[in-house]
This record gives sequence, structure tokens and C-alpha cells, in this order.
Amino acid sequence: MQFLYIVLFLLGSGFLQAQVTFQSKVSKKKLGINERLRVDFEMNQDGDDFNPPDFAGFRIVGGPHQAISNSWINGKRSYSKTYTYTLSPKAKGKFTIGQATINIEGETYKTTPIAVEVTSAVKKPKDGNNADYLASENVHLIAEVSKANPYLNEAITVTYKLYVSHEVSITSNWREVDTPKYADFWSQNIDSRGNYKIYDGTYKGEDYRYVVLRRTVLYPQKTGKLEIEPLSLDIPIDVKSKRRDIFGRRLMTRVNKTISAGKRTINVKPLPEEGRPINFTGAVGDFDFNLSANKTKLDANEALELSVKVSGDGNLKLFDLPKLKLPSSLEVYEPSRADNIRTQAKGMTGAMVENYTVVPQFKGNYPIRPISFSYFNPKTEAYETLTSNEILIEVENGPLTSESSENNTATSKQLVTLDKNQFKYIKLNADLESVERAYFFKSKAFWMLLGIPFLFIPLAIFVGRKRKQRLADVEGNRLRRANQLAKKYLSEAKKNMTNQSAFYESLERALHNYLKAKLNIETSEMSKAHISNALLERKVDMGVVGNFTDLLKSCEFARYTPSSNVTIQKDYETAVTTISSIDKQFQ
Repeated sequence: MQFLYIVLFLLGSGFLQAQVTFQSKVSKKKLGINERLRVDFEMNQDGDDFNPPDFAGFRIVGGPHQAISNSWINGKRSYSKTYTYTLSPKAKGKFTIGQATINIEGETYKTTPIAVEVTSAVKKPKDGNNADYLASENVHLIAEVSKANPYLNEAITVTYKLYVSHEVSITSNWREVDTPKYADFWSQNIDSRGNYKIYDGTYKGEDYRYVVLRRTVLYPQKTGKLEIEPLSLDIPIDVKSKRRDIFGRRLMTRVNKTISAGKRTINVKPLPEEGRPINFTGAVGDFDFNLSANKTKLDANEALELSVKVSGDGNLKLFDLPKLKLPSSLEVYEPSRADNIRTQAKGMTGAMVENYTVVPQFKGNYPIRPISFSYFNPKTEAYETLTSNEILIEVENGPLTSESSENNTATSKQLVTLDKNQFKYIKLNADLESVERAYFFKSKAFWMLLGIPFLFIPLAIFVGRKRKQRLADVEGNRLRRANQLAKKYLSEAKKNMTNQSAFYESLERALHNYLKAKLNIETSEMSKAHISNALLERKVDMGVVGNFTDLLKSCEFARYTPSSNVTIQKDYETAVTTISSIDKQFQ
């Protein structure tokens, strides 16, 4: 009995020692939205395929970090492994740290979910020796807006500046946590390409250093109050600690902080209705307008180019250029664009150009009437209209129009043509409706739709009988299947009937593939004598076997002698007939 007790004790101790534990721990179960949460996943044996939860409601600002402890005490091994995450809450409320999983020795283990409550921001003590407090008080992210009350489609610039006091230091290894989407704005970032220049400035009256992280040009596309989403960064900050080195200098400790520029609200004013021109297409800015031609004297059927150009500062990509109106005797092609637009800190600048290719058909003088371009100028808060000069195109040589006078060499009258759409507003069809309403029930359409299903009954019976007769025709079905099989093997040869070499190669390949499928023979056994004997053994007529061997000979001869289209067509038809006959007689 004593021996039995000792054995049971040793087995129990080994079982307890080998038991696997995998659990999760949190630094606190209730925290403020401005605090951080530490989550540890601990195990007493090493495993594979660690899968953390999705951390819904939190943002990962640190981790995963691994810590491994392996020790031997009095001959007993102690092992632990920990995965650590640092989380920042996204919103207030109650959240759950879900289950993490890991595979240990072929078994999957899961942790128990943990409930965490996020409350409003808590007031942190102003401890001058607390690293978190010093980091939050000495690093600030600011979003500066050039104009908080712009007009619709007026450019504004958002400049993100990172202010750092002289008490702390940072590196350029920050990471964007939230990137603004700029809903209801046309936006374009001005990339600094990582060349961050350090400036000296002040923040709340104190000396700071700052860098410009990003400039974004925005054009509001809606009126009213629009929100600019905040930019959030996770920044490693080096803060002076209480510890000192051997020379008495204070050592630095690194703290990761998530800072945000905060939301900004832009109140967008609508463009005034008073004084708005009819041809206004939404241009906002300060522009110049020009209509020019590369030549004004030319001959008929010779091309010239007309350019419509709008240049200046404003929303150049967000409106359309005015269209040309030309005489009907001038043939005009679709315009081509040649834009040169740059986006700078103040907004878009450059020029939009549309080039029209124009070809006159007849001799004469053709005036290009002035066109107008209207835009809203935010500086003067008024609409302005620019009008081009009239351009006279002189066609010196070419045919005259039928209405032109031979004595008049300076001018030519244009044909008066009636526009086919000049009467488009006159209704030619009255589209009158009867005051008496027609009902569908018991109408002709009602009885027709009701009787149509009964007409299909005899048709279905007739089709069913025909199908039974076709299925009962064993010989006919066999003949149809044989023809389908022949066409299947010879489909590639039929496609190449216009090319002799390709046709006979495809035909020979089709005949060999057919024999391989039917006789179960290899390519090395494809001699004519062996093929004839094998087919005769399967009760195939001698004439059909002869036709098959003749086809093989034709394929061989075609490599060295030319064949006519008639011969190719005849060999194809013979191949179809022969394969069909073999398939019917094959036993």
C-alpha cells in the first residue's frame, strides 16, 4: 500500500506539473478615455500560432512585446512567456477584451474574455517627475486653418504643426494613427517628402520648436458647417527621468503618447445670388481669360488652331471652360486639353487650355464672335465677367458658296440653313387620354392570357411523342452519335482547311487520337498494318478500313506534294464518313 501511495503521488505531481495554463490580465478594469490599458497574455509552456483578439473599441499603440522567463530551481523547471499590448480607448463605454488563442502541443487554448469600462477623461496629477505628464505637457499637435469662413469652392489651407518644448525631445519615428478623410472637400496634400525643417516659435507664450508635418489644400464642395477630421499621431517622446548617470546628468526615459490635433469646424458661405451671371459655371478665384488663333489668314481646307485659355489662382480643376460658337462653314473637331496646374500652399494656380482644330471649307471672311467667362472673386466678393476680342478669319483661296457673288472677293455670304430643331418645342402628337377607363378584367387581353396555357398542352404532347420516337430509334441515335464524334475529332482540321500543311497535320492528329481512344493503342503502334488488323478484328468492313489507311497515306503525301482545295474538302468529307462508319461497325 505504501508503494502504491508513492506511485500515485508521483503521477499526480507529474500531472500537476504538466498542466498548461493560458490566461489574460489587464492593468485596470476601469480607466479614463485619456488613459492607457496594458493587456498581458501569459502561458506556462511555449506554443505556436498565437492569435490575439481584435481589441474592439481600442487602438493598439504599443506591442506586441514578448517576455520569456525560463529557470531551474531545485531541479524543477519554471517557464513563462508573456505577450504584452498597450491600448488606447477610442470612445467611452463598456468593452470586452476578447479571447486570444494559441496552439500548444497540438491543442488549442483560449483565454477568458475580460470586461473593461472606459469613462470620461480623468484628471491626472501635475507631477513634475511623472514621465507621462511631462510628455503630454510639452508636445502639442496643432491644425492651423488659413480661413475658417470661406466661400463655396474657395481655397483654404490646413497646416499641421508639431510643437515640442526644449524640455523633451522626439525623433521622426512617429506613426499616423488617424488620417483625416476630408469629407465634402476636394483635397490635395502638399508632400514634404520627409524633409522636416525645424523652426523656432512660441506656444501659449512659451518658447517652442516646431515642424510642419503636412499642408493640405481644401476646396469646400458644400455650404454650411463642415468638420475637418483630426490628425492623430503616436509619438515616442524622450523625457528627463529621476535617474542620473555617473557624471550627474539626468537620464532620459522614452514614453509613447498619442496626440491629436482635434476637430476643426469650417463655416462655408454660399455664393451670392445677386448679380450671378447666366454663364457662371462655378469658377471661384482670380482669373484671366483669353481667346487666340495661331493664324488668321489661310486657304480653304487648311487647318488653324483656336485656343480658349483661363489662367490664374482658384479652383481650376472644378469648372468647365466656355464653348466656342463658330459659323457652320467652319469644320470644328473635338477640343484637346493642355492644362498646366500646380497645387501650392495657397491653392491651385496655373492655366486650363482647350485647343480647337478648325478647317474652313469655302473662301470668305469668318468672324469668331466674342465669348464671355464669368467667375466669383472672393477678394472683392463680387462676380466678374471677362470677354474675349472678336477674331476675323480670312480664307483667301478656295471654292465659293452657291450664294456668293463672283464680283465680291472680299466677303462671302454663308448659306442659310434651317435648323432641324427649330420646331422642337411644338408638340405634333396630342397624346390625348380617354375619360373612360378600361379595366383589365374580362378584357380581350385577359381572356387571351387565360387561354394561352391551354394551347401549350397539345404542343407538349406532340413534342413528348416525338421525343419518345427519337429515343426508340436505336440505329438513328447511333448514327447521330457517330457523326457527332467524327465532327468532334475533326473540328480542328476543319478550322485549318485554308492551310494545307496545318489541315493535314490536324487531320492526322485527329485520326491518331480517334484510334487511341477506340483501340487503346500507343503512338508507337500506329503502323498501317497493325491498324488494319485491329479494325478487322473489331468487325469493321474492309472498304472502311481501306478508306482509313488511304487517309493516313494522304496525310503523309501532303507533306511533300501540294493539294487543291477540292482534294482537301474531299479528304475532310471522307474522314467524317469513315470515322462515322467505324463507330457504327465497331464491336
